[in-house]
Amino acid sequence: MKIIACIKQVPDSEAKVKAENGQVSWGDAPLVINPFDEYAVEGALQQKEAVGGSAVTALCIGPESAKEALKHALAMGADEAILVSDAALGTIDSVGAAKILAAAIQKIGADLVVFGRQTLDNGAGVTPPQTARALGWAMLGLAGSVKVEGSAVTVERVLEEGRQIVKADLPAVVSVVQSIGEPRYPSFMGIRKASKANIPVWSLADLGADAPSAVVTRSELLAPPSRESAVEIISGETSAEIAEKLADKIIAEKVL
Repeated sequence: MKIIACIKQVPDSEAKVKAENGQVSWGDAPLVINPFDEYAVEGALQQKEAVGGSAVTALCIGPESAKEALKHALAMGADEAILVSDAALGTIDSVGAAKILAAAIQKIGADLVVFGRQTLDNGAGVTPPQTARALGWAMLGLAGSVKVEGSAVTVERVLEEGRQIVKADLPAVVSVVQSIGEPRYPSFMGIRKASKANIPVWSLADLGADAPSAVVTRSELLAPPSRESAVEIISGETSAEIAEKLADKIIAEKVL
């Protein structure tokens, strides 16, 4: 059984957004594996251990620096990692990412693809179902537990209203939530293995895929419209006089 854990590199959760010259950016914040994707790797490794004879591949779209996020997945126990990196992928949206992930998944070959519930940088949570649609596979989202039996997968979905058991034939795409289990810490041997790993980098040409259509992005920082205000001080010898002047002013301005 072949399992793919899709991950993403994102700014650290402690990062602060910077606004300079009307542009918004993460500045020089350190980049890490998306915290929700650690649960995806954990879920994939759980299935590897449960089924036996399985292999887990960590898959990521991103720049060369994203290899560090893939090495984290390798240190956790993934068997191999693949980075999809191309200059044409710098501004893709979730639809474009889903199409590229689907092309890479088809090239690798998989029975089960595992995502985290969302990414920390945009939090849309739509890439898993969009990838499933691009592949033409079943989508089982918000899974708190996953069980593969024969040619089918059953998950318990964690919903606000309670729990829901759903089942689908393999191959399938699953997105997991924290109930899947606390992500395991990378072992010392895993860290050593990851540090020496040679991670293949695939371009669009390697996937036989075209660059996704250009997307409209807007990260300009807009200042709120200016608003003029004036203050008039009402004075008098006594509070009664001030109150009377205030009442006359309110009536004159037709506030009441």
